[in-house]
Amino acid sequence: MRLIKRSGIVLVTIFILVGIMLTAFSACEKAPDKTATPAISLGAQTEASEWTVKANDEVKNQFDFADREEFEDAQRGFIATVPDLVIKNADGGIAWSMPDFDFEKQTETPLTVNPLLWRHSQLNLNNGLYKVTDRIYQVRGFDITNMTIVEGDSQIIIIDVGMSAETAKAMLDLYYRERGVKPVAAIIYTHSHIDHFAGIKGIISDEDAQSGRVQVIAPEGFLDYAISENILAGNAMSRRAQYQFGIYLPRNAGGMVDSGGSKALPVGTMALIGPNKEIKATGEKLVIDGVEMEFQIVSGTEAPAAMTIYFPQLRALDTAEIASQSNHNLLTPRGAEVRDGNAWAKAINEMIELYGDKTDVIFASQEWPCWGNEKIVSYLKQQRDLYKYTHDQTLRLLNHGYTPNEISEMIKLPESLARGWDVRDYYGTLSFNVRAVYQKYLGFYDGNPANLNPLPPVEASKKYVEYMGGPQAVIDRAKVDYANGDYRWVAQVMNQVVFAYPDNQEARNLEADAMEQLAYQAESTVWRNCYLVGASELRTGMSKSIGAGSVSPDMVRGITLPQYFDLMGSRLNGPKAEGKKIVINWNFTDTGDKYVLNLENSALTYTSGRLSSTADATLNLSRATLISVLAGETSFPKEILAGKVTIEGDALKIIDLMGMMDSFDPMFNIISP
Repeated sequence: MRLIKRSGIVLVTIFILVGIMLTAFSACEKAPDKTATPAISLGAQTEASEWTVKANDEVKNQFDFADREEFEDAQRGFIATVPDLVIKNADGGIAWSMPDFDFEKQTETPLTVNPLLWRHSQLNLNNGLYKVTDRIYQVRGFDITNMTIVEGDSQIIIIDVGMSAETAKAMLDLYYRERGVKPVAAIIYTHSHIDHFAGIKGIISDEDAQSGRVQVIAPEGFLDYAISENILAGNAMSRRAQYQFGIYLPRNAGGMVDSGGSKALPVGTMALIGPNKEIKATGEKLVIDGVEMEFQIVSGTEAPAAMTIYFPQLRALDTAEIASQSNHNLLTPRGAEVRDGNAWAKAINEMIELYGDKTDVIFASQEWPCWGNEKIVSYLKQQRDLYKYTHDQTLRLLNHGYTPNEISEMIKLPESLARGWDVRDYYGTLSFNVRAVYQKYLGFYDGNPANLNPLPPVEASKKYVEYMGGPQAVIDRAKVDYANGDYRWVAQVMNQVVFAYPDNQEARNLEADAMEQLAYQAESTVWRNCYLVGASELRTGMSKSIGAGSVSPDMVRGITLPQYFDLMGSRLNGPKAEGKKIVINWNFTDTGDKYVLNLENSALTYTSGRLSSTADATLNLSRATLISVLAGETSFPKEILAGKVTIEGDALKIIDLMGMMDSFDPMFNIISP
């Protein structure tokens, strides 16, 4: 081994290398605080204005709020719960708290909440163990995701495990308390989103899956998507999720009231155990402990890897999240790959064709079930047509030449859909989904050459405000518009002032006031949360004590080597790499994997399956060592000194390359420059 010839700088080289290699991967950077939930102040909140009261009163007059059928469905099959449910996490903090939402038990809708959202939030208050049908039970309201438990002849099958180990364990403990303890035969992940798999270690261990003692079943491609979504864009996605889910907002009638599919995100221990069996095609069947299951692959709809499950013996259908009690997101505000509304509609249509006349109950990963064949088919048709209408009408209007913001203002659901409780905008919104369809087909550019190369936000804002007569003139005019209830415009124009003059607190406060009124009127809990978090950061600034962390150290173990090198490429600071050419061999001694990492033209590429004879340096290490370092279980200094990591050739080239990697601030600005 030749670590480096100049022995006087060996230790310096090692420790510099260690520091910069660790910045090349920060999936474990500063996870959210686990000791408390609300951690930001909304400042001097406004009351609901006369315009907000009027808007919300109009909603009350448009719908029959005396209709209680959904409330009966949400409570049907109730067996038991844990009174005043509070689940602690591993740090002794609160992972989940239902008493936080006791304020929603009041009958009268607060002036500061859209009546439709208030109704949906009250439906999501239901929590506990429920019987869905013979052999099928759900624990709801203990996590953002429901846990479904199917009883076999002597064991149980668990579908979706929630987002944290603590909440998953609490859900299973409640089932055991009421139904008796039975061994777990299988875990099924319906799709690749973190709230459906990250609670796994509250149920089973790595060894349970590796030994085959417990089957872990998922749709094909699950593992790649489960990891990549939380890594490559994980830092930005996690920060934006603070807005979407209102994670740190206070729970009250002026703050966070719901998350859409359930009450909130749990704050606990996240993990990942990969599947030991993949479902690859629609129609594939399994029998586990006497329970027959047939799968439908619906990947590319709500998630890039997803499936539904039909139980022929029980005439029951698990729709995962492609049919639930609200409009869903074709593009989630936290950020993700845009989803295909047409494929989504086709998947539900296929579901109707396959199972529509053979199903007496459907249930999902969120919210509550639906019973009765006629009602089920009608429900699925509404869900299908919601996404098909959104998709097709957007295409129709974009082909007339309308732009995304124009189309989102033009499209309204037909009365036959708009009156349905289960297709309302509690989570996703028609407005946002229209723009998602446009993005899928035409991208973000609206076709107007004036928008080909616009000035960036700060520079453009300074020009706008200058043209308008300066910040005070804009503020004075905006106050008049605010008094007239034109909150969308006030938020938009004050945003220009804030980006031009970020320290102008009067502008910040006025924008915050407008956003707050928009929040009070929002039917979507996601929009409400986004507006309220924005208002908070405008008034009181951004809390640096909150971490945005994207994945837990345990989840890092699932990263593939190509994903690691892709992540390195996404962190390379191109300008720093200008004019440099570096070739590094990565030799993984335990797996036999070999990679050549090539820096050229300020781009980082890699080739697998060989080593280069002309590389500047070669890193010899095991994949297990790399993963242990990334998971925080050890460090490169320890492993180098132990001889588990060796370097041949010019170690300074490795240092040079790693020094070009950016590290990301998990709390970057959103509402201000």
